Amino acid sequence: MPILNQPSTAKTLQTIQRPQGRHWVGDGFPVRTLFVYSGMGDLLSPFLMLDYAGPAEFPPTTARRGVGEHPHRGFETVTIVYDGEVEHRDSAGGGGIIGPGDVQWMTAAAGLVHEEFHGPNFAQQGGPFQMAQLWVNLPAKDKMAPPRYQGITKAQIPVVTLPDGQGSLRVIAGSYAGAQGPAETFSPIQVWDARLGAGHQVALEVPEAYTTLVVVLQGAVRVGNSEPIAEAEVGICDRAGNTLVLDCLQDTTALILCGQPLDEPIVGHGPFVMNTTEEIYQAMVDYQSGKMGALAPQ
Repeated sequence: MPILNQPSTAKTLQTIQRPQGRHWVGDGFPVRTLFVYSGMGDLLSPFLMLDYAGPAEFPPTTARRGVGEHPHRGFETVTIVYDGEVEHRDSAGGGGIIGPGDVQWMTAAAGLVHEEFHGPNFAQQGGPFQMAQLWVNLPAKDKMAPPRYQGITKAQIPVVTLPDGQGSLRVIAGSYAGAQGPAETFSPIQVWDARLGAGHQVALEVPEAYTTLVVVLQGAVRVGNSEPIAEAEVGICDRAGNTLVLDCLQDTTALILCGQPLDEPIVGHGPFVMNTTEEIYQAMVDYQSGKMGALAPQ
């Protein structure tokens, strides 16, 4: 990024969020919800939720595993695949298959319906499956923007090698050390997919006053002298400070999420996240009346 003309001040850890068990989304995604906006919307803004699916092993099948047609309005979903394949199709015409290292950035905005299934090749072959899906809130002025779909391949995502064998960052959104992520966003956010080496201390420059989350998918790290943030746990940092210092206790895969808080009301109901209860009611009416479209038969 780098942040210039500012003294370096380290962020401190505010709290650790731990998952409350595992549940299924459809029949294809065994997920742990690592954080959710209910009761924590202001603290997490602009991020709403993150589901971590896997690691899991699926046998070969001829059946379609996943979750069928359902609506969304008012936010974006960001799906990052580590193992396996995810096939997406939506009523706005977006869709595709993403595999290991790829990212699907779907903007529901004014509303659409979509479905998500295992990719057909993966279903036929079976094997390890692991992915994360992040929900990103939209500013009030953009909640009724047209939907869009960004299919981002592994080759499009720049990789920043950290010094002294510390590891690497894949820059999906935002920027780091001159590398610009390919994702287009509606508000300033950073999404970095990190691989960090055990025994190293890593200092990352992050924006002052942004929400900063350390989502550990595998491994364990500390923020300063904090207790460890372990597998499937999320460290929520204080917004003050422009340096994130991580002590890596194990080889670690983590998502580093930084975002400018929206400071707007959050009202959600199921697949809709808006700013008022009236807008939620309107979303229900619009979906039920077909205004969010429908998937073409296959």
